[in-house]
Amino acid sequence: MSEKELLSIITNYFEKKIFDNHKINALKTHSQLKSYKINPIIVKYLSKILEDDFTAIGIAKALYYPRILGTSINTSFGTRIQNMFVELELAEGSLIKGMDIEFIDKIDNRKKWCQLKSGPNTINSEDVKPLLRKFSTVTNLARTNSINLNNSDLILGVLYGEEDQLSQHYKKINEEFPVIIGKEFWHRITGFQDFYEALVSNLDKMTLSLDTEDFFKKGYMALAKEIESSDLFDLE
Repeated sequence: MSEKELLSIITNYFEKKIFDNHKINALKTHSQLKSYKINPIIVKYLSKILEDDFTAIGIAKALYYPRILGTSINTSFGTRIQNMFVELELAEGSLIKGMDIEFIDKIDNRKKWCQLKSGPNTINSEDVKPLLRKFSTVTNLARTNSINLNNSDLILGVLYGEEDQLSQHYKKINEEFPVIIGKEFWHRITGFQDFYEALVSNLDKMTLSLDTEDFFKKGYMALAKEIESSDLFDLE
């Protein structure tokens, strides 16, 4: 498959499996009051700073905005990309606990066992030791089963960002196992040196041309309507 063909397929995958699914979930799930666990004190305050009043619209925005703009798409992003690599046969799902995918590195032609992370700041200090333990467990398992594997074959793949953006937590892991980020990671998994930059450019063009159908407003307005008829809030 050519670089151009792969770029087109992955760009389309982002549109259909990530962005369109985000829109569907916004309207189907996140616009329903039952999908939220509500702190009545905090939600009243957030309504006040958003609408300068305690209103159904203010409550809806306080609940809906962080869900749609943050957790709902960020939570699914890494899993979707992992599935994409497997579906496009760029990698295989790993049978080893703690690893996400396995693939043949297009730079050194060695098999890599990889755990995926989204961006350069997506782990916390408490994640470092468990991650290192997982990698060490795989190393020991390989030795036990006489698998030709060294530390450089176990990698933490970061989907976007630059090396100088990596947090100190990633740098700690990189002292023992390679953390491969952005351009180099996409080069290793696709075989095309400039694939990452081209993909970012393609995605920029695609997102600017998307028809959002005003789904964001439709979602919080539907939620506000449900809030108005709910017994949970005294809006008088």
